Amino acid sequence: MTESHPVPRDDAPLVVFDFDHTLYDGDSGSHLFAWLIRRNPLRMLAALLITPLFGPLVALLPTRRFGISGYVWIATFGLHRAREFNGIIDQYVRVHEHDIRARLLPQALEVFAAHRRAGDRVVVATGAPPELARAILAFVAHQDVPVIGSEVGPRLGAMGATRHCHNEEKMRMLRERGYGDIAIAYSDSAADLPLLKAAKAPVVVNPKRSRVDYFRRVLPAGTQILNWGCADRGGDKA
Repeated sequence: MTESHPVPRDDAPLVVFDFDHTLYDGDSGSHLFAWLIRRNPLRMLAALLITPLFGPLVALLPTRRFGISGYVWIATFGLHRAREFNGIIDQYVRVHEHDIRARLLPQALEVFAAHRRAGDRVVVATGAPPELARAILAFVAHQDVPVIGSEVGPRLGAMGATRHCHNEEKMRMLRERGYGDIAIAYSDSAADLPLLKAAKAPVVVNPKRSRVDYFRRVLPAGTQILNWGCADRGGDKA
Protein backbone atom coordinates (compact mmCIF):
# COMPACT_ATOMS: atom_id res chain seq x y z
CA MET A 1 0.00 0.00 0.00
CA THR A 2 1.30 3.46 -0.89
CA GLU A 3 1.87 5.60 2.17
CA SER A 4 0.07 8.95 2.11
CA HIS A 5 1.65 12.08 3.53
CA PRO A 6 0.09 15.32 4.72
CA VAL A 7 0.30 18.31 2.41
CA PRO A 8 2.95 20.56 3.98
CA ARG A 9 1.91 23.98 5.22
CA ASP A 10 3.62 26.95 3.61
CA ASP A 11 5.35 27.69 6.91
CA ALA A 12 6.40 24.08 7.60
CA PRO A 13 10.13 23.45 8.16
CA LEU A 14 12.08 23.10 4.92
CA VAL A 15 14.24 19.98 4.69
CA VAL A 16 16.66 19.54 1.77
CA PHE A 17 18.21 16.21 0.80
CA ASP A 18 21.06 15.66 -1.58
CA PHE A 19 20.54 12.47 -3.63
CA ASP A 20 23.79 10.69 -4.53
CA HIS A 21 25.52 9.05 -1.54
CA THR A 22 22.69 10.41 0.61
CA LEU A 23 19.52 8.61 -0.47
CA TYR A 24 21.26 6.52 -3.14
CA ASP A 25 24.45 4.50 -2.63
CA GLY A 26 26.66 5.82 -5.43
CA ASP A 27 26.61 8.42 -8.17
CA SER A 28 23.37 7.89 -10.10
CA GLY A 29 24.37 10.11 -13.02
CA SER A 30 27.68 8.33 -13.49
CA HIS A 31 25.88 4.97 -13.51
CA LEU A 32 23.50 6.24 -16.20
CA PHE A 33 26.24 7.66 -18.43
CA ALA A 34 28.48 4.59 -17.97
CA TRP A 35 25.58 2.42 -19.17
CA LEU A 36 25.10 4.62 -22.22
CA ILE A 37 28.80 4.40 -23.06
CA ARG A 38 29.03 0.63 -22.55
CA ARG A 39 26.13 0.01 -24.95
CA ASN A 40 28.19 1.16 -27.94
CA PRO A 41 31.75 0.00 -28.82
CA LEU A 42 32.56 3.34 -30.47
CA ARG A 43 31.52 5.23 -27.35
CA MET A 44 33.66 2.85 -25.29
CA LEU A 45 36.66 3.54 -27.51
CA ALA A 46 36.13 7.30 -27.35
CA ALA A 47 35.85 7.18 -23.55
CA LEU A 48 39.09 5.21 -23.30
CA LEU A 49 40.87 7.70 -25.55
CA ILE A 50 39.90 10.75 -23.47
CA THR A 51 40.50 9.14 -20.06
CA PRO A 52 44.21 10.10 -19.78
CA LEU A 53 43.14 13.75 -20.06
CA PHE A 54 39.67 13.83 -18.52
CA GLY A 55 40.10 11.16 -15.82
CA PRO A 56 42.39 13.30 -13.62
CA LEU A 57 40.04 16.29 -14.05
CA VAL A 58 37.13 14.25 -12.65
CA ALA A 59 39.19 13.40 -9.57
CA LEU A 60 39.62 17.06 -8.53
CA LEU A 61 36.69 19.12 -7.22
CA PRO A 62 37.59 22.39 -9.06
CA THR A 63 37.76 20.62 -12.45
CA ARG A 64 35.26 17.81 -11.86
CA ARG A 65 32.42 19.46 -13.75
CA PHE A 66 34.57 19.94 -16.87
CA GLY A 67 35.96 16.41 -16.67
CA ILE A 68 32.53 14.81 -16.36
CA SER A 69 31.23 16.86 -19.29
CA GLY A 70 33.56 15.00 -21.67
CA TYR A 71 32.06 11.63 -20.75
CA VAL A 72 28.52 13.02 -20.83
CA TRP A 73 29.13 14.30 -24.36
CA ILE A 74 30.33 10.88 -25.51
CA ALA A 75 27.43 9.11 -23.75
CA THR A 76 24.74 11.31 -25.31
CA PHE A 77 26.15 12.11 -28.74
CA GLY A 78 23.30 12.00 -31.23
CA LEU A 79 20.61 13.13 -28.78
CA HIS A 80 19.25 16.57 -29.60
CA ARG A 81 16.26 17.15 -27.32
CA ALA A 82 15.70 16.99 -23.57
CA ARG A 83 12.60 14.87 -24.24
CA GLU A 84 14.72 12.22 -25.99
CA PHE A 85 17.20 12.24 -23.13
CA ASN A 86 14.43 11.85 -20.53
CA GLY A 87 13.09 8.88 -22.50
CA ILE A 88 16.54 7.25 -22.33
CA ILE A 89 16.62 7.90 -18.57
CA ASP A 90 13.24 6.21 -18.11
CA GLN A 91 14.42 3.23 -20.17
CA TYR A 92 17.60 2.94 -18.09
CA VAL A 93 15.65 3.02 -14.82
CA ARG A 94 13.19 0.34 -16.02
CA VAL A 95 15.96 -1.97 -17.22
CA HIS A 96 17.97 -1.59 -14.02
CA GLU A 97 15.14 -1.51 -11.49
CA HIS A 98 16.52 -4.36 -9.36
CA ASP A 99 20.01 -2.88 -9.09
CA ILE A 100 18.72 0.64 -8.48
CA ARG A 101 16.35 -0.50 -5.73
CA ALA A 102 19.29 -2.23 -4.04
CA ARG A 103 21.19 1.07 -4.00
CA LEU A 104 18.44 3.03 -2.27
CA LEU A 105 19.49 3.30 1.38
CA PRO A 106 16.80 2.05 3.81
CA GLN A 107 17.94 4.24 6.71
CA ALA A 108 17.97 7.30 4.48
CA LEU A 109 14.52 6.53 3.10
CA GLU A 110 13.12 6.12 6.62
CA VAL A 111 14.42 9.56 7.62
CA PHE A 112 13.09 10.96 4.34
CA ALA A 113 9.64 9.44 4.94
CA ALA A 114 9.61 10.55 8.59
CA HIS A 115 10.03 14.16 7.54
CA ARG A 116 7.17 13.77 5.10
CA ARG A 117 4.94 12.16 7.74
CA ALA A 118 5.73 15.09 10.04
CA GLY A 119 4.43 17.50 7.42
CA ASP A 120 7.81 19.05 6.62
CA ARG A 121 8.46 20.58 3.19
CA VAL A 122 10.89 18.06 1.69
CA VAL A 123 12.95 18.90 -1.40
CA VAL A 124 15.66 16.94 -3.22
CA ALA A 125 18.50 19.03 -4.68
CA THR A 126 20.93 17.01 -6.76
CA GLY A 127 23.65 17.38 -9.34
CA ALA A 128 22.03 14.53 -11.28
CA PRO A 129 19.40 15.13 -13.99
CA PRO A 130 16.10 15.69 -12.15
CA GLU A 131 14.25 13.13 -14.31
CA LEU A 132 16.67 10.47 -13.07
CA ALA A 133 16.10 11.24 -9.38
CA ARG A 134 12.32 11.44 -9.89
CA ALA A 135 12.21 8.09 -11.70
CA ILE A 136 14.24 6.41 -8.94
CA LEU A 137 12.16 7.97 -6.15
CA ALA A 138 9.04 6.62 -7.88
CA PHE A 139 10.16 3.11 -6.86
CA VAL A 140 9.57 4.09 -3.23
CA ALA A 141 6.46 6.22 -3.76
CA HIS A 142 8.21 9.57 -3.33
CA GLN A 143 7.88 10.74 -6.94
CA ASP A 144 5.74 13.70 -5.83
CA VAL A 145 8.61 15.31 -3.90
CA PRO A 146 10.00 18.40 -5.66
CA VAL A 147 13.36 17.70 -7.30
CA ILE A 148 15.82 20.38 -8.33
CA GLY A 149 18.65 19.06 -10.49
CA SER A 150 21.08 19.93 -13.22
CA GLU A 151 19.32 21.39 -16.25
CA VAL A 152 20.19 19.61 -19.48
CA GLY A 153 19.96 20.73 -23.10
CA PRO A 154 21.52 20.27 -26.56
CA ARG A 155 25.23 21.00 -26.83
CA LEU A 156 27.56 20.32 -29.76
CA GLY A 157 25.53 17.42 -31.11
CA ALA A 158 24.90 15.84 -27.73
CA MET A 159 23.35 16.70 -24.36
CA GLY A 160 25.07 18.72 -21.67
CA ALA A 161 24.36 20.55 -18.46
CA THR A 162 23.11 24.04 -19.25
CA ARG A 163 23.00 24.76 -15.53
CA HIS A 164 24.76 22.55 -13.02
CA CYS A 165 23.01 22.11 -9.65
CA HIS A 166 26.25 22.14 -7.71
CA ASN A 167 27.92 24.12 -4.92
CA GLU A 168 26.75 27.77 -4.78
CA GLU A 169 24.62 27.25 -7.89
CA LYS A 170 22.55 24.67 -6.01
CA MET A 171 21.72 27.33 -3.42
CA ARG A 172 20.80 29.84 -6.13
CA MET A 173 18.48 27.32 -7.78
CA LEU A 174 16.82 26.54 -4.45
CA ARG A 175 16.27 30.22 -3.65
CA GLU A 176 14.87 30.93 -7.12
CA ARG A 177 12.18 28.34 -6.45
CA GLY A 178 11.32 29.82 -3.07
CA TYR A 179 13.35 27.44 -0.90
CA GLY A 180 15.42 29.90 1.09
CA ASP A 181 14.98 29.32 4.82
CA ILE A 182 16.39 25.81 5.32
CA ALA A 183 15.75 24.05 8.62
CA ILE A 184 17.70 20.83 7.95
CA ALA A 185 20.02 19.81 5.12
CA TYR A 186 21.42 16.33 4.48
CA SER A 187 24.42 15.79 2.21
CA ASP A 188 27.60 13.76 1.89
CA SER A 189 29.64 16.23 -0.12
CA ALA A 190 32.04 19.08 0.55
CA ALA A 191 30.64 20.60 -2.65
CA ASP A 192 27.42 21.09 -0.67
CA LEU A 193 29.04 23.21 2.04
CA PRO A 194 26.97 26.25 0.95
CA LEU A 195 23.82 24.17 1.50
CA LEU A 196 25.00 22.70 4.80
CA LYS A 197 26.09 26.10 6.11
CA ALA A 198 22.77 27.66 5.10
CA ALA A 199 20.79 25.12 7.14
CA LYS A 200 19.93 25.71 10.78
CA ALA A 201 20.77 22.05 11.39
CA PRO A 202 23.20 20.55 8.88
CA VAL A 203 23.62 16.77 8.86
CA VAL A 204 26.51 15.14 7.02
CA VAL A 205 25.72 11.61 5.86
CA ASN A 206 28.00 9.03 4.27
CA PRO A 207 31.00 11.35 3.78
CA LYS A 208 34.28 10.13 2.39
CA ARG A 209 36.34 9.02 5.38
CA SER A 210 39.08 11.47 4.42
CA ARG A 211 36.57 14.34 4.73
CA VAL A 212 35.20 13.64 8.22
CA ASP A 213 37.75 15.79 10.07
CA TYR A 214 37.28 18.56 7.52
CA PHE A 215 33.54 18.65 8.12
CA ARG A 216 34.12 18.76 11.88
CA ARG A 217 36.34 21.84 11.40
CA VAL A 218 34.12 23.85 9.07
CA LEU A 219 30.64 23.06 10.41
CA PRO A 220 29.22 24.05 13.82
CA ALA A 221 30.25 22.02 16.85
CA GLY A 222 27.89 19.12 17.41
CA THR A 223 26.98 18.69 13.75
CA GLN A 224 25.92 15.09 13.22
CA ILE A 225 28.12 13.09 10.84
CA LEU A 226 26.33 9.82 10.18
CA ASN A 227 26.64 6.71 8.08
CA TRP A 228 23.35 5.53 6.58
CA GLY A 229 24.63 2.27 5.19
CA CYS A 230 27.36 3.12 2.68
CA ALA A 231 29.98 0.53 3.59
CA ASP A 232 32.87 2.37 1.92
CA ARG A 233 32.02 5.73 3.50
CA GLY A 234 32.64 7.37 6.87
CA GLY A 235 30.38 8.74 9.60
CA ASP A 236 28.96 7.41 12.85
CA LYS A 237 26.64 4.44 12.59
CA ALA A 238 23.10 5.78 12.95
